Amino acid sequence: MAISAIFILDARGKTLISRSFRGDVPPDAPADFKARVIDVDADVIATPFVHVRKATGSYDFVYVRHTNLFIVAVTRRNGNGAMMLAFLYKLLDVLASYMREVREDSVRENFVVIYELLDEMMDWGVPQVTETAVLSQFITQKSKIAAAVGTLQQLPGTATGAVSWRAEGIRHTRNEVFLDVIEQVNVLVSGSGSLLRSEILGKLVVKSYLSGMPDLKLGLNDKLQFDAAAAAALAAGGHGPSGDDNDVDGGRRGGAPKKGKSVELEDVKFHQCVRLARFENDRTISFVPPDGEFELMSYRLETEVRPLVWVDAVIEQRQTRVDYLVKARTQLKASAVANNVKIHLPVLPDVDTPKFQCSSGKAKYVPERDEMVWHIKQFKAGRELVMRGGFGLPSLGEDAARENATKRPITVEFEVPYFTVSGLQVRFLKVVENSGYQALPWVRYITQAGQYEIRLT
Repeated sequence: MAISAIFILDARGKTLISRSFRGDVPPDAPADFKARVIDVDADVIATPFVHVRKATGSYDFVYVRHTNLFIVAVTRRNGNGAMMLAFLYKLLDVLASYMREVREDSVRENFVVIYELLDEMMDWGVPQVTETAVLSQFITQKSKIAAAVGTLQQLPGTATGAVSWRAEGIRHTRNEVFLDVIEQVNVLVSGSGSLLRSEILGKLVVKSYLSGMPDLKLGLNDKLQFDAAAAAALAAGGHGPSGDDNDVDGGRRGGAPKKGKSVELEDVKFHQCVRLARFENDRTISFVPPDGEFELMSYRLETEVRPLVWVDAVIEQRQTRVDYLVKARTQLKASAVANNVKIHLPVLPDVDTPKFQCSSGKAKYVPERDEMVWHIKQFKAGRELVMRGGFGLPSLGEDAARENATKRPITVEFEVPYFTVSGLQVRFLKVVENSGYQALPWVRYITQAGQYEIRLT
């Protein structure tokens, strides 16, 4: 990827920030962008990639729109468009950390800092330091004042070192690392009860409070790691993968019970701190973590998932009244509990005088969203709960509006702790640091409802 220039334009196409890195883009490039993106008709479908072909040569725009601004990258080479988009979004994150809101007035007020950030984040069109924690050590809003009084700011080693996302000399009184395995279940069920779509979106979120420059090694029970471990063990005359002395298991560390089954992950994405070469070699995840919270890894599984919370609704509509009979049951393992279950059921837009009777939890009418919400604080596995609701109905009403209300699906929210629907488990989490301190790793599993919909018809 080689970016020739970065422009920040206002809503009218006027240039607020212009930084050329390679000197191969004509000065009228923002005018070409304005003509092809900003001045086009509203019915024209806009894309984040725009190609310009001129007699003097061709180049490409890659841009994102934020509030009333256009953040534009220009390249004259066949660059990686996805990486350029990722850099622009990272640039927005960095600017947001220096300014409360990235708007036209804040860009004008902080243009000196923005130019300094661009010079540090990119060199000859190639991204360099992009971590806010590192940039904030030597670029501040007071940098010009410090230079005026002769204060020398020392450049941190992370700006030029291999670990640009972590500063040196970090100290914590209590060395701990927390790993959250969070999975969202997306489910779409038809009115007849058949499963139309199901997928699992997962991520591993790390909160690192470790001193020094620690090296972490993480093992999962995904299929690729198990296959690699089994091959290595068989080559050495062993019998496949085994446990580890530093395994993080159940009990006090919030883990889920170990399982022998492996999980085949798809669309795996890693944080930049992960050593990809080592992962490709032996399928282990090793990394030097940034300080604080970050997303280590994300993945997707497109597999058939049994709905964890099942909802049946029977609607009986009469001339002046409509009654609802709603049954909900959990399809979890015996020890699991679904917390904060919220079942959103659409109701007709002109109902009144709501009355509810629940075997557990509470129900309420939300007129601004034309729905009733049944809230169950704890829903244990194997239980079936019933809610009856009734509404008054005017004798005169718009049939089209009432018919559309019945087409809206039931949506469900819930959270199941200590459980992953995919079966993904952490086999071990090692922490190694040169000073030899003892670190405490903690692992937690959470399954949440994502786009969880059950159609009525």
